[in-house]
Amino acid sequence: MFQILRSSWLMIPLGICSIMALAIIIERFISLRVIEAGANRFVSRTREILKGAEPRKVDKILALCEMTSSPPARVLEAGIRKKDLGRDEVREAIQDAGSLEIPHLERYLRILGTVVTITPLLGLLGTVVGMIRVFNVIAIQGVGDPGALAGGIREALYTTAVGLCIAIPSLVFYNYFRHRTDRLIRKVEALASDFMDLLGGRET
Repeated sequence: MFQILRSSWLMIPLGICSIMALAIIIERFISLRVIEAGANRFVSRTREILKGAEPRKVDKILALCEMTSSPPARVLEAGIRKKDLGRDEVREAIQDAGSLEIPHLERYLRILGTVVTITPLLGLLGTVVGMIRVFNVIAIQGVGDPGALAGGIREALYTTAVGLCIAIPSLVFYNYFRHRTDRLIRKVEALASDFMDLLGGRET
């Protein structure tokens, strides 16, 4: 392991990228789990109100929004605050609130995507640097020193392998978190659509 770490100075940025990727993956797992749990409870309760026969549904949903801290609650609350200004204003308020929630849901994913992109490039750079070292050794000493040649080849192989080992799982988790985020956004959009139906008088 220490031999791998000492094989090239490029192991330093690769190590930093691996730590960043691991930290983001852990943070996103925890944060999205909490957000989804709160959002699911809010959506379930809101749909019960929308489907129920009780009066003053909008006021009850607003009270529920004020008691809940989750993306769908904040989006609906923004729309309810504009309900007296007409459907167009409500729709615009919901869209604006939704656009503000998306960066929060996708927090750190751009950094993870950057790690996915640059780690194979760093590995490729290590390959190039290692091969340059090999050719320099050949130019100076010829091919009679296998140990010197092996050092450059080892540097090329290690950095490429480490770069790919970081990039591949990071890409898997990046796509996984994007899928979970998109699923939550679609859930918010569906709930907002049901709320717009309520304001349109389709439900009494």
